[in-house]
Order: sequence, then C-alpha cells, then structure tokens
Amino acid sequence: MRREPERLSLPGLPVIEIYDLLPSTNAEARRRIATVQAADGWIVARAQSAGRGRRGRTWISEEGNLFASRILEPRMPAFRTPELSFVASLATFDAVSAHLPPASATVTCKWPNDILINRRKAAGLLLESEGASGWVVIGIGVNVTSAPTDVEFPATSLQEHGSRAVALDILKSLASTFEHWYAIWREAGFAPIRDAWRQRAAGLGEAIRVRLETREFTGTFTDIDETGALLVRLSEGTIERVAAGDVFFV
Repeated sequence: MRREPERLSLPGLPVIEIYDLLPSTNAEARRRIATVQAADGWIVARAQSAGRGRRGRTWISEEGNLFASRILEPRMPAFRTPELSFVASLATFDAVSAHLPPASATVTCKWPNDILINRRKAAGLLLESEGASGWVVIGIGVNVTSAPTDVEFPATSLQEHGSRAVALDILKSLASTFEHWYAIWREAGFAPIRDAWRQRAAGLGEAIRVRLETREFTGTFTDIDETGALLVRLSEGTIERVAAGDVFFV
C-alpha cells in the first residue's frame, strides 16, 4: 500500500491528493493546518480507518465510496463560515445528480448538510473551522457503491439507483461543481446560494421532527433564514429558529 499520495491535476481546479488509506481526510487536513502545511486543495482517501460525521459520530467508510476533504482559506469574516456548508451541499447535489440515470431518482438537500436520494441519505458533510488560522475544512462522504444499514436515518448508494460511477468519477465532478458554487458565493454572497438550496430542499413545507441536545419538537419546515438556520413553525404558530440539530421527516 502506497504511503505517498497520488496527485491528480484537473485543468483550472485545485490539486487533488489521493491516499490509499487515512484515519480520516478531515483529520489529515487539520493536521496540515496545525503544522502550517496547509494548501488550497483536496485530500481524498480510498478508505478511512476512523471516519467521522457530525457531532463525533462514526462515518462508516467502506472502500468504493468517496471520502474527500476540501481545504480552503476563504478570507471572509468568521461568522460567514457556516454558509460554506450550503455551498458544499449544492456542489455535492450536482455531482451526485450527474451520475444517476435520467429520471431514476429524486435528489434533494436535507438540512443541515446531507444529500438524499428518494429520501434516503446518500452523502453527508462535515465542516470544521480552524479558528484564528482562517482555514476551513469541508469533509464530504458519498455512498457510491454501498451504504450502511445499521443507521438511524435510512441510507442508500448511487449504485442502488442504477449508477455505474466509481468514486473517482464523483470526485472529478465534485471538484468542478464545488468551484462553481464557491465562486458564486465569493462574488455574490449567500443570497443566491440560499435560493438555490431552497429549490432543492427536502421537506420544505412539510412536517418534520427536530432533535436538539436537550429536547425534541415537531413543526413545519418553513424556510432557512439569511444565516442558514432552520425555521420551523410550531403548532401554536410561533417560529422556532434552529442553528444546529438533527431533522427527521414525520
């Protein structure tokens, strides 16, 4: 097994480094930032031994799926960093959609950072900001050939819906679609990103269950606000704003 990464250069896009095995691509990205070795680009692993999802959850890392992290230095105020989750969601949505047979399935974005195929999770994102360094790491996992079964929210893979793509195909598309949406965000701000995400949102206008660290509640998913927070209308008519939490369909 090679220890040095394979380097993939695509015209006009940041360099991609592909490892056979890493504990996690986000962990490798953060190590580079901590040791002042970071550079704008992608870190990819064919397999992970310690993949992580949101809130410290384990990310099942079956070989054949895509495990990638984008390292970038957006040079924007820190309060805008969460907007990049929506940039990455749109990029992943486009990359996944491009490798499914026409009309084979419905792809949607699930708040805060999942991509669904027919209401089952096909991809997830983990954004980590490295504070004063100014660097941001966005981890993206896509179920290309397989999906976990022992999970709370139902999962699926692209292959299950007729896709013949391999992880490298998705990676090449993702590298391109990310730069597209990232450029829009940098040039025009969050408003067009928000609008595009809402057009692809799963469950908008429907009943959802929201789980926070200390409580759960149900309501109607009405929108996301100008910061990307979830807005839920409760039964009494009041609006609950959620900055972080888990969402389930009712």
